[in-house]
Amino acid sequence: MSNIAFLELKYGNINGGYPNYFVISDISILVFDPEKNKIFVESFSVNEDIDIVFVNTRTDELGHTLGRLKYVVNLKTRKKARFDEELKFDKEALDKIFFRSRGIKRHVQNFFYKIFKKYRIDKIVTFDGNRDIFLCERSGADFRGMEIFDLQRALNQECNYLFSLNKLAVITGFEQNHTSLKSNNIEYFLHPIAAKQVRPKTAAFDAARLLMAHQEFLDHKDDFLMKAALTLNKIQLKQKEKQAAAKAAKAKEAAENPAPAKEAASVAESKEVKPDAE
Repeated sequence: MSNIAFLELKYGNINGGYPNYFVISDISILVFDPEKNKIFVESFSVNEDIDIVFVNTRTDELGHTLGRLKYVVNLKTRKKARFDEELKFDKEALDKIFFRSRGIKRHVQNFFYKIFKKYRIDKIVTFDGNRDIFLCERSGADFRGMEIFDLQRALNQECNYLFSLNKLAVITGFEQNHTSLKSNNIEYFLHPIAAKQVRPKTAAFDAARLLMAHQEFLDHKDDFLMKAALTLNKIQLKQKEKQAAAKAAKAKEAAENPAPAKEAASVAESKEVKPDAE
């Protein structure tokens, strides 16, 4: 039986450049041997003097997105900086950055060549991975002969809902420590060397969450769908409670300050246009 590869990328657009030109920052491939339940983690990080814009997602305890914040990371130093929306480079400056970014493709191509030579892989699992696959292929990765399975698309067809990895981690009860990966119904041994790569907010961490969600969905589908429905119901209830609280607060403010409301109504009446006499 061949191995399954769970692919996750970190990428962003050049700071001060075009919003639709993406540069790969990190790649992680979690190789899973379904026969022996063994996990291997292979990671690659770009080391170029290029500033890339990333988006940090803030979530609640249910994995629901509360907000997003853009920030800048230099791929060589890995230092973070504030994102300046007004920053724009001229063509000459951008051409120099594009020239430095072209060297990344060779490193990405070599990384995939070594992985495919080292492991026998016939299935690649991604999560909303069209752009991931495109960026890898543009850099020279060869996925011919491999099945590409997008878990988010499969879940959307099953549940008619676009899940995020953050929500799936809650639904599956994802846990990770220095020796194992755990979910509601599954536990896999994780070698301590591999565990060092699986850190929050890394591509390897996302690949690990993807693995456990994939296995829960395939091997424990009924339990997965039940917990998914319960989590979505909790999210909807929380949103309704939040809307009701906001409405109640607005009504209370209007009751405690009636004068501004009456003044607004008076202004609105004075602005009414009377019909012309016939």
